[in-house]
Amino acid sequence: MSLTLVLIIAVVICILVIFVSALTTSKAYTTVKHTIDPLEDNPHLKHMDEQKEDSGDENQK
Repeated sequence: MSLTLVLIIAVVICILVIFVSALTTSKAYTTVKHTIDPLEDNPHLKHMDEQKEDSGDENQK
């Protein structure tokens, strides 16, 4: 088997792997529905507001 044939087969396999990877990644992104939680239900924001109030009270003392 010549070196040229081995090189051509290797390039074809690489292109095939890249194509299949792009295809599966694209399909995965189209099937997933991305959502964002509403701000009112976020417990971290309430905790941050309490910390701001507490630090503001300490600065005034």
